[in-house]
Amino acid sequence: MTTLTLDGEERFRRFLHPVLTILARPYPGTVLSMGSVAGRTVVVVEDEHAIAEAVAARLRAEDFEVHVAGDGPSGVDLCRRVRPDVVVLDVMLPGYDGLEVCRRIQAEPAIEPMILMLTARDAETDVVVGLGVGADDYVTKPFSARELVARVKALVRRIERSAQVAGEARIVAGDLEVDPAGRRVRLAGEEVHLTPTEFDLLVHLARAPGVVFSRERLLTEVWGYADGSGERTVDTHVASLRRKVGARWIRTAHGVGYAFEAG
Repeated sequence: MTTLTLDGEERFRRFLHPVLTILARPYPGTVLSMGSVAGRTVVVVEDEHAIAEAVAARLRAEDFEVHVAGDGPSGVDLCRRVRPDVVVLDVMLPGYDGLEVCRRIQAEPAIEPMILMLTARDAETDVVVGLGVGADDYVTKPFSARELVARVKALVRRIERSAQVAGEARIVAGDLEVDPAGRRVRLAGEEVHLTPTEFDLLVHLARAPGVVFSRERLLTEVWGYADGSGERTVDTHVASLRRKVGARWIRTAHGVGYAFEAG
């Protein structure tokens, strides 16, 4: 079962059928240069066999190590075993849905993967709730192999960037303390749990207090996207950050973007 309508699902199946045999060929060009992905592990949690196999084949062609699960409980168990870098997660799954899978993965202290959710084109609620429970990004069905690979590689690039901040000074503003090297946030002395994307977004804004970042700029500099598409992703993550650390730290510049307020 998927989030597609019957017509959309049928179109997607017809699209997949003639290309399943060629999906493993290297794509002639990529949207962004993301560096090496060798050794990076992806878990695909998708109950539609044709979609799961197509996604897995395409990612393996890009040198990812890929594991596949067909339902919610199996997906969580698989993530516990292999500790992936990225999880490609469908919203509608048997057992329990992708939102519950996302919650359970976020509750596991030993695994902190980036999560890319697969949603129906018109399922706005799925997108908002998914990002709210800790997903890092989303792709709508039907999607192209190129788009999916570009999004996964962008998530991998962010993992690599986060490993390069050792020794960076802590950011302190009032009772908010952000430790980029330790990837920890404390508010009034209490530790605040943020998802990887929420943390990266907070650090990026807090490094330049008072500076207004447009949504397009944040998508480029935090998410690593070249085309600046997906502004709703930024808004949802900002809303989640405000719920966790307080609204006073992030100011909205209406019609433009967001800024960190240090005072």
